Amino acid sequence: MMSSEEKEKENTTAAPAAEEVTQAENPSEAEHATAEAVVEEETKESVPAAAEAEKEPEEEEIEVVEEKIYTIPISRLGYATDRGHRSPKAVKDVRTYIARHMRADEVSISNEVNEAIWERGINKPLRKITVRAVKDKEGKVIVYPAKSS
Repeated sequence: MMSSEEKEKENTTAAPAAEEVTQAENPSEAEHATAEAVVEEETKESVPAAAEAEKEPEEEEIEVVEEKIYTIPISRLGYATDRGHRSPKAVKDVRTYIARHMRADEVSISNEVNEAIWERGINKPLRKITVRAVKDKEGKVIVYPAKSS
């Protein structure tokens, strides 16, 4: 139950609402200006987001010690395995190939390379893939897809 003080507060707040209704029926120039400002703000916010979506995802800034481009023959490495295990084996083979050729203990494969290998499913991975291997100061190697020019 509401006390008498709460009822009085409610009644006082209800009075200005009636004035707002009359203003809503007769839209003024101020309301149009605020509506236009809201629309402009929405478009300004969406434009940078769209521009960022069009850009390619930039890789993290790392200090590059060594960078090489390899064409890895996945068909020679792991195509003789069971059909249901070929793509996971191909990813492992890419990791071991890069570790052997770059003399690194830690190898990370970027999401783009992983998606390229898995593009045709688990049964039929790519026969070969061209990648760019980047080694940093700490000896960690990150594998990116080679940029075709």
